[in-house]
Amino acid sequence: MIYKFSLVSDEVANFRREIQIDGDDTFFDLHKAIMECSGYKEAEITSFFMCDDWWGRKQEISLVELDTDSDVDVYVMEEETLSDWLDEEKQKMMFVFDYSGDRAFFMELSEMILGENLSNPICTKKIGDAPVQFVKEEIVEPVITVAVTKPTPLMVDDDDDDDEILDDEIFYGDDDFNPDELDEDGFEDLDMPDNEIDISEDMNPFK
Repeated sequence: MIYKFSLVSDEVANFRREIQIDGDDTFFDLHKAIMECSGYKEAEITSFFMCDDWWGRKQEISLVELDTDSDVDVYVMEEETLSDWLDEEKQKMMFVFDYSGDRAFFMELSEMILGENLSNPICTKKIGDAPVQFVKEEIVEPVITVAVTKPTPLMVDDDDDDDEILDDEIFYGDDDFNPDELDEDGFEDLDMPDNEIDISEDMNPFK
């Protein structure tokens, strides 16, 4: 039995491949045929996913055995025959060619040709260029952080004020200070009534 697969891409609108392969071949044989007709180099890992009618991924068949935390088993391409998985037309699959980028071709088993066999897979239709195999990661420029140092405020010399405060504290804060000891003779003129202060006419600032 010959299986005829149609492949399209969601990245390149005019890309289309058609591959015919014997039903007794393995998924690894199909993997090699897709890589060759797409112009891709061999990758460390690729995978087929069996899909439902809405392209929901179900069972994975990988190029190499994967260690996963999932309860779902992952099968290896070289050990799985196409006819063991595909038994009716219009079955859908995905072929993930860029595993790290999760980029894939959408595949459909378009026809099953009974009573015929193929010794080797062949590409019977090749339209458009395949998308690039791997997307280069964008180089992100490092952000340089400039540390801004706040200017040191100018220090005001308060020594003179401190000396004045200290002198006042020494004088007025002295426990031995007695206000009765002040010389009253030195302040006697301050008790004179304003009308007894003699301000000459030449000293009047409002004149």
